[in-house]
Amino acid sequence: MSLAGKSAIITGSNSGIGLGIARELARAGANIVLNSFSDAPEDHALAASLADEFNVDARYIQADMSRGEDCRALIRKAGGCDVLVNNAGIQHVAPIERFPADMWDRIIAINLGSCFHTTAAALPGMRESGWGRVINISSAHGLTASPFKSAYVAAKHGVVGLTKTTALETAQEPITCNAICPGYVLTPLVEAQIPEQMKTHGLDRETVIREVMLERQPSREFATTEQIGETVVFLCSPAAQQITGTTISIDGGWTAL
Repeated sequence: MSLAGKSAIITGSNSGIGLGIARELARAGANIVLNSFSDAPEDHALAASLADEFNVDARYIQADMSRGEDCRALIRKAGGCDVLVNNAGIQHVAPIERFPADMWDRIIAINLGSCFHTTAAALPGMRESGWGRVINISSAHGLTASPFKSAYVAAKHGVVGLTKTTALETAQEPITCNAICPGYVLTPLVEAQIPEQMKTHGLDRETVIREVMLERQPSREFATTEQIGETVVFLCSPAAQQITGTTISIDGGWTAL
């Protein structure tokens, strides 16, 4: 699968899942735009390193994804968007009655609102060029729920609904929109939590992973950022032309329970 000549924007992509997706898109030949809320030299250096590694054009554009105007400006500044991957997201855990109202608003804005704004800004260009892929990174929590994650669960369910609506509005065009719903993914952030969980539970690494962190993931294995990135590349392929408005779970069987 070659995406040479295509331009991809991946929000929230200077680490973790977003960076893994960016790497696989670049490996397939797409020019990429990385994004996050920071604007540090290492952000731009990361883009330069991907450009060198994969021989593609790669840039970093800062945008605060809690602000609709920043989301839309990101698309304009990129100068072209054939593949839009809405990945930016944050999490907070608290009971509903103690959930900070400002944190609720921020999670909804970043996890859901940003998907709306970037999609609205990207669709006209996709229509003009005659091809486009919108891929929203939802979650297993977009299909099921857990206690104490009200804002995250609500936002990720909303992403699934927005995905379906976008797909219906573009159904007779060469544009598709789908959502990927990962379970637990081995990212640097998750990796950093393992020693703390080992200490808290007095368990070895393997037991903590299988019995504590992956309790709800029947495979008892983490998904990888590469697997998610390769799924994104597949959704950009001709084989996926008639796949639109649906969810693809990468969760080791979590949502089969």
